[in-house]
Amino acid sequence: MVIESVRPEVDSGRFPAKAVVGQWFVVGADIFAEYEPIVSSVLRYRRDGEAEWHETPMQPAGEDHYAGAFVVDQLGTYYYTIEAWIDRFETWRRLLRRKVAARQDVSGELKIGAAFVREAAARAAGRDRKQLQAAAERIASGTPPRERARAALADQLATLMRRYPDRGRATRYDKGLLVTVDPPKAAFSAWYELFPRSWSPEPGRHGTFRDVEAVLPYVAGMGFDVLYLPPIHPIGRSHRKGKNNSLRAKATDPGSPWAIGSDEGGHKSVHPDLGSLADFRRLVARANEYGLEIALDIAFQCSPDHPYVKEHPEWFRRRPDGSIQYAENPPKKYEDIYPFDFETSDWRALWEELKSVFVFWVQQGVHIFRVDNPHTKPFRFWEWVIAEIKRDYPDTMFLAEAFTRPRLMERLAKSGFTQSYTYFAWKTKKDDIRDYFTELTSAPLKDYFRPNAWPNTPDILTEYLVTGGRSGFVARLVLAATLSSSYGIYGPAFELGEHTPAQPGSEEYLNSEKYELKRWDIARKDSLREIITRVNAIRRGNPALHSNEGLTFHLADNENVICYSKRTEDARNIVVTVVNLDPKRAHSAVIELPLEEWGIDPKRAFPVDDLLNQSKGRWRGKRHELRLKPKTSASAIFRLSGKATEQPDASA
Repeated sequence: MVIESVRPEVDSGRFPAKAVVGQWFVVGADIFAEYEPIVSSVLRYRRDGEAEWHETPMQPAGEDHYAGAFVVDQLGTYYYTIEAWIDRFETWRRLLRRKVAARQDVSGELKIGAAFVREAAARAAGRDRKQLQAAAERIASGTPPRERARAALADQLATLMRRYPDRGRATRYDKGLLVTVDPPKAAFSAWYELFPRSWSPEPGRHGTFRDVEAVLPYVAGMGFDVLYLPPIHPIGRSHRKGKNNSLRAKATDPGSPWAIGSDEGGHKSVHPDLGSLADFRRLVARANEYGLEIALDIAFQCSPDHPYVKEHPEWFRRRPDGSIQYAENPPKKYEDIYPFDFETSDWRALWEELKSVFVFWVQQGVHIFRVDNPHTKPFRFWEWVIAEIKRDYPDTMFLAEAFTRPRLMERLAKSGFTQSYTYFAWKTKKDDIRDYFTELTSAPLKDYFRPNAWPNTPDILTEYLVTGGRSGFVARLVLAATLSSSYGIYGPAFELGEHTPAQPGSEEYLNSEKYELKRWDIARKDSLREIITRVNAIRRGNPALHSNEGLTFHLADNENVICYSKRTEDARNIVVTVVNLDPKRAHSAVIELPLEEWGIDPKRAFPVDDLLNQSKGRWRGKRHELRLKPKTSASAIFRLSGKATEQPDASA
């Protein structure tokens, strides 16, 4: 037997595929043999720690292609493989049927078939054995050959024979394959990022965890389910950055949260101005009451004041003059940060200590981590530490913040990261968006790379947002929330339309929150809060948007208008999104939809709900002209129904 083109199979089984708990995990393969026999195959699977394998039959899914599936009903790791064999009885039945149809002598064939049935009877027991033995006798002799052939070709016998196949010469796929099963949020989540220190109700006072508790109804009310906090640890004073990344900080400047560590502690401590560790645990519990999970930023780097610098100087790389090398990304310099030296001779102790940081915060109730710049650390470290954490805490999730070359981002995903940031923020042209998300949602990336789309972050203010105005922000929101099943925003900078760069051409915000306390007026009338709430409600209410599986791009005859859909496998939920990518001007476009493929009769009127603009209508036909105006309705999210009206509506 030949078993090849197995999917999913990540790097020949070197890395696991990914799934979420409760999902049907589908496996396909090309399976065939010489002389074109009929083949049978099973998908074999077991959970890590189980001794016994389970099996489910694979079914034909195309020429020489077979597919099978099993439910991954628990978190953790599953093993799977394929076993296939020539179904000698079914192959014989096919030949017998042809000879009977040609009115050829089949007496010799019937003896061969009777032997197959006797062999199956020997593998059977009880009533099945007796039935097979009786069938073998009927086929072997007694009645005329045509009656014996009819008995041999009976469907009841075929069903019975499939229960007791001859697998003595079965071929098992020569690679052991794995799938990592994650929580549902790994596939579908909406993230909101905020800096806790900026949420004090009193001007000039450092915000606390208790202050963030008061914000939870606001975040949950918009429909987010993950609240992401930048580092919450003590901040160093040596080389502290001031307002707008100034090299000279004032005494009142709070510094960058990513310059971790001071006399008050390091990666396992909380900034004293935020509160205590008990206050943080209380915040985690309160967030859960609102349906929110806290995601914590993990940045493996240190300020010069971090206890690690004194306790483990061997963990840092030194210049020829003996000073420790600070972090750089030319032209950017990070004088307030020391990177770890992962090539240190004491690497084992370093790795174990960094693992303990994750464990510490898991024990405080955190199960989601956003990891800062993972591409600047060894792949082998991530592969090891994520496997170690997920072995003991299989519900943990890791988001890779790596805006680097595609192959590096993909390798991080293979190494265990649950989700990954993307280049979405910079994809603003129709062709770029279509090509990029087609790649992300097609094999092989779809088997292991889960995109998380962000239109902005504290480090990313794109030219599109700088110049696009309110309509530009809405367009990027709709795109992020519907192209990707997971997305996030840095707020409230996003909903308040913060768009002033530090200088022309820069992606840094003027008066960046990374270096100062901010005051946010979330009650402003021009806030996008209402539309964000509506978009997140649309996401929750439409299963098609819970996955990236059904993403398909459609014709729109204007380069400024993009049209795409997502649908559930049964096509009961179909969502079509149309966005005007030009935030300044209105554009019209004719879109064309594959209605027959969706089970919709193009000759009859069918209901269409514009969920974003809250209107209802009826369409008929594949092609529809839309006009999208930036100041009113530059984007639309349509839900289609395949239930046509009984009589065509002439006014539709």
